[in-house]
Order: sequence, then C-alpha cells, then structure tokens
Amino acid sequence: MQLYNNLSAKERAELIEEAGKDRLTISFYKYAKIGNTEIFRNHMFLAWDSLEVLGRIYVAHEGINAQLSVPAENFDKFKAHLDTISFLENVRLNIAIEHDNFAFLKLKVKVRNKIVADGLNDDTFDVTNKGIHVNAEKFNELIEDPDTVLVDMRNHYESEIGHFKNAVTPDVDTFRESLDLIEEDLKEHKEDKKLVMYCTGGIRCEKASAYYKHKGFKNVFQLEGGIINYVRQTEEEGLENKFIGKNFVFDQRRSERISDDVIANCHQCGEPADLHTNCANEACHLLFIQCESCKEKMENCCSSNCMEINRLPPEEQKELRKGQGNSNDIFKKGRADHLPYKKDLRNIFESIKTKKN
Repeated sequence: MQLYNNLSAKERAELIEEAGKDRLTISFYKYAKIGNTEIFRNHMFLAWDSLEVLGRIYVAHEGINAQLSVPAENFDKFKAHLDTISFLENVRLNIAIEHDNFAFLKLKVKVRNKIVADGLNDDTFDVTNKGIHVNAEKFNELIEDPDTVLVDMRNHYESEIGHFKNAVTPDVDTFRESLDLIEEDLKEHKEDKKLVMYCTGGIRCEKASAYYKHKGFKNVFQLEGGIINYVRQTEEEGLENKFIGKNFVFDQRRSERISDDVIANCHQCGEPADLHTNCANEACHLLFIQCESCKEKMENCCSSNCMEINRLPPEEQKELRKGQGNSNDIFKKGRADHLPYKKDLRNIFESIKTKKN
C-alpha cells in the first residue's frame, strides 16, 4: 500500500504535460479535534492519490490545512470525498484566482504539532472560540469605520507586494511574532476599537481572532476566506476591491495579481517590481524581489558571489556545500544585508495610539 509520493517533481511535471488537462489550484483549512492524526493522514493520502491530487497538506490534532492542485475533471469526486468526513462536509474551498497546472508537483500529507505554528503553550486557549467572520461587503464597511484597526496577519514579504488600503502591516518574519506584537500595541484598546484581521485564506486570522478574544479583546472580526475569497466576492457582487497589488501564495506561482498597482521595489536596483525570486544558488535560495532587468543581469541570483557559485559545475557546487548546512538567508525572506532596497514595513500602531478616544 503506497502511502507516500514516489515520483520526482520532474517526472510528475512530465506526466502533467503529457496529460494536457486543466488542474484547479485550491486551498482550505478547518480547525477541528482530530484524534489519531496518523490514521487520518494515511486515509487522506490514499483517497487523494487515487484522484491525482497534488499539494502540501498539514494534519494536526487541531485540524487540517491544505494547499493543493486537483485535476478539473476529478473536482466533483474530490469534493464528494471531503463531504464524507463529518467536520469537512461543505468546508469552504478557496479556488485560486489564477491557475497553474504546475503549482504543485508532489502530494505531501504531513503530520504536524499544529497546522499553524503559533509558539503558544496555553491549555486554556480554545482555537474554536473564534471571532466574527465577515464577508467582503461587511469587511469594506468595517474598514471605513474610524474605530476600526485593520491588521494584516501575514509576514513582511507577503504584505510588501500587496495589502489592503490603510492596513497595519507588522514587520514580522513569522505568525508567532505578530501575536504578541499586536496585543502589546493595542492593549489599551481592547474595548474601544474593532480589531479586524485578514490573511491569505483565513487560517491565520481565525487562530488570531480566537487568541485575541482569549486575551480580552471585545470586538474581534476576521475576513471570511481571506484575500482569495474576498477578491472572488467583489468580482461576483460588483463590490469595490480595496486590495492593492499582488497576493502572495505558497506554491510555484508565488503570487496572484489583484490590482495593476505595483507597490514594491526590486531589492537590487530599486525600480518598481513585485516578482519574487528564489536565489538560484542552491546553498542560498534567498527569497527576494527582483525585476526582469536584474534577473537577466544577475542570472536569478541575489549577489555576485551567488552568481559566481551558480556558474560552477554542479559537482563543484555540491563540494562547496558539504558540511555547511543551509545558508541563514533561506529563512530571511529578503532581509539579507546585501539587498539595498528592501522596503521597511515598520508602520506598526503609532497612529492608532495617538487616536485614543
């Protein structure tokens, strides 16, 4: 019985190319109490592998988080399978705005301690006691209210290329950093401000909404389905789209364009740009913003040193990497010192603090 992917990304890409069939890029999550995570994980893998589902799925005792790609012709069967699982019946599926048949090239279903790493060790914290979910129309109404604080629950490299107008975009590398930061900066406004949060698909701000309710915030709201669902609703209902720029996504596409605005800059030359690149040097893989001109000039690398290394024969590169471990730049997401035009997003809550009623 096969319980793990046995094809390389290259082999899978060739099969997708040969099939010539459209695939749908989908994400969903659900906080729920899962007892035996290993059995649940194996069940999901077997069912989805038979439907040619590919993607990255995390299973934990607190629920499931999935980003995946499904053959369009198998979508109904995929949905029918989800509906056989009690807590996933009629779960909201966020279907991507832009599809890419090669968004995922392997099926990976992994058991994790949590589906969203939060750094919390609080047994009294109930993640299912969430804030109020609002649709696009209500969200637009709320964020025009002067008593609302709109907070982007994503990381700095996500909000740098796109965010909602007037949103607070904390300069953080991880979700866990933002939790304490936001609580500290808004501690005087737990009762007099509406805390409205958003993220890519809803999973982070749902956990955050429950956390802030646990910490005593009285008016906590989250955008139902995140940016992905918001954009779809505004298009279908003819509402004003208040998101500017691109929505960062965690697959091969890296982003979906929401508006024509380019609000970021190339980290190497400073020209307007919002396309993320992973440094081509296997020992670096720094994620950063690179314009087309720098991409050509620097050969998809973040520095001259990485470019020189990447030009070496593969075997020589492997020798250089031996015993070195991963470069710290892998985890910096654009913060490397040699990128002179990395945008500083430290627009935290100073303006909110001065408006206390």
